[in-house]
Amino acid sequence: MAQYLNIGRGDAFKFVVSVSSPEFNLTQFRDKHQPNKGKHKDEKFVCGDMNTSIIKTQLGRTIMIQHDVVSPRPYSRINALCGTQATFFGYPARLAVDADNKHPILDPKVKHSSHEWTYEKEKLTKFMKENQHPLIKKIGELGKKVGGHGGMDFVMNYRMLDCLRQGITPDMTVYDAADWSAILEISAKSVKDGSMPIQCPDFTRGGWKAIKPLGIVS
Repeated sequence: MAQYLNIGRGDAFKFVVSVSSPEFNLTQFRDKHQPNKGKHKDEKFVCGDMNTSIIKTQLGRTIMIQHDVVSPRPYSRINALCGTQATFFGYPARLAVDADNKHPILDPKVKHSSHEWTYEKEKLTKFMKENQHPLIKKIGELGKKVGGHGGMDFVMNYRMLDCLRQGITPDMTVYDAADWSAILEISAKSVKDGSMPIQCPDFTRGGWKAIKPLGIVS
């Protein structure tokens, strides 16, 4: 999500507000099953069953992150990108395009509604194949054969090594690692302080204002 929004490359995290539910599920599971022969009977779990953090960026955009590994629910990464003309949800993938503004990717021969998914299932698969990322076109099938997680591990490793071979800055830098990792500590502090906004450190010391976005890498 940070790369979707060019965090560190024209925008930056500003502050975080985080809230947590009470903790129930891990305690109930421990008391019922007594794993490791009751070794954990006196442990107190401090992380709530669901934590929701809102990140405000310097450009005024927002990112919502949820952490929940104990609630019974179908698999979902809650991966969504919402803009002024379209909304995309991942896992499962769905795309809704603003029908009222006659977006150029809409088929003018087909009647569309802004309250329905424009592309999903087989229709989205066809659309994504027609508009495939150049790097996926190049090595996507090879990645599926030799890499984990449907090939994405191979693609990520290939791109990292290719950047090193070319002597160019990798797509993910030490500043990205620091920005993303800091959210854990910042969100915990926000919860502890009654969900007060906690400012995010600027590890680039203002460099994010001048660093150009990645664009479509190949």
